[in-house]
Amino acid sequence: MIDLGPLSAPGLAAAVAVVLAAIPAALSLANLRVFRPAPPGAGPAAPPRVSVLVPARNEATAIGACVEAALASRDVALEVVVLDDASTDDTAGVVERLAARDGRVRLVRGRPLPEGWCGKQHACAQLAEAAAFETWLFLDTDVTLAPDAVGRCVAFLDASGAALASGFPRQLTGCFLDWLLLPLIHFVLLGFLPVARSRIDGSPGLAAGCGQLFVTRATGYAAAGGHAAIRGSLHDGIKLPRAYRRAGLTTDIFDASDIASCRMYARSLEVWRGLSKNATEGMAAPATIVPFTILLAGGQILPFVLLAAGCLTGFAGWPAWAAPAAGLAVALAYVPRLLEAARFGQSLTSVVVHPLAVAVLLAIQWVSLARRCLGLKTTWRGRSLAPQ
Repeated sequence: MIDLGPLSAPGLAAAVAVVLAAIPAALSLANLRVFRPAPPGAGPAAPPRVSVLVPARNEATAIGACVEAALASRDVALEVVVLDDASTDDTAGVVERLAARDGRVRLVRGRPLPEGWCGKQHACAQLAEAAAFETWLFLDTDVTLAPDAVGRCVAFLDASGAALASGFPRQLTGCFLDWLLLPLIHFVLLGFLPVARSRIDGSPGLAAGCGQLFVTRATGYAAAGGHAAIRGSLHDGIKLPRAYRRAGLTTDIFDASDIASCRMYARSLEVWRGLSKNATEGMAAPATIVPFTILLAGGQILPFVLLAAGCLTGFAGWPAWAAPAAGLAVALAYVPRLLEAARFGQSLTSVVVHPLAVAVLLAIQWVSLARRCLGLKTTWRGRSLAPQ
């Protein structure tokens, strides 16, 4: 048996850091084996018929590229239906001009937002009403599809047997905070969700998704209650899969980084606001924020603090094994980020500042929860959003 010696405060902290850093490292290694890209589509011999459904509010600068990329899809018969949700810019005009050139494009004028509904959920519910085909792909306006994306999304839905599937696009970055924080989407997903277990365990708590890209069929959507079941939510990425699972339906996720890309934000302030608006329905929910803070701070920040403190003090008073343990914890914290950078084309320089990214992410969660507790509202796309 290894003699750990007296368990001093540095020793205890090092031991805790190793354990908490090992959890996402081990899960990430396992998940990267099963979080796979979508398979090839059916091909021109059996093209699926798909309604690509795009909610849009004040998206005049992005909607054109989104729709044109969808129209370039191959080996599918599709329509692109865009709902203009009371935009005050030229969103509707852009879509009308595209529709005049290509009969596969339709513009739907959104109805006024009812009390108790989030704007995106209301828009998606109306898009479901307007869809002409049985298979639907819900798509955010800031997502650009590859020509084989729609066919492969449908192929994944078929192969998985799921009623709802969600793809995680490659996240494009252009400002400091999205460069720093958006790679954490994959880190949190793959580091803390047992993907293989979630496929055999239909618990709503194991549901996951990305609101940027969902594929489903009309029958499953109706059985789950559709977006009406999550009408007040700001976080369809989590809430819609949970609604399906509560209805006894299966959901699944896949790597869409090779068939779809997304540029969510243009400025760092938008990143903060975007991650804040739905935080309290996810990590910053009152029931989960403390466990997530312990896991993230203990496994992704504490190792670096310990190692820095030890170097500054010459590791005085540390058990002989504690310094190597702190170094191991730092290495374990980097393992998921390095693997994900290689797999998903993320910035290696953002990996270096991983502990800073986690600290900022946690700050966003706690500020969001504080705002909710104070009853403060935020605005998004020109609408005031009530705290959830």
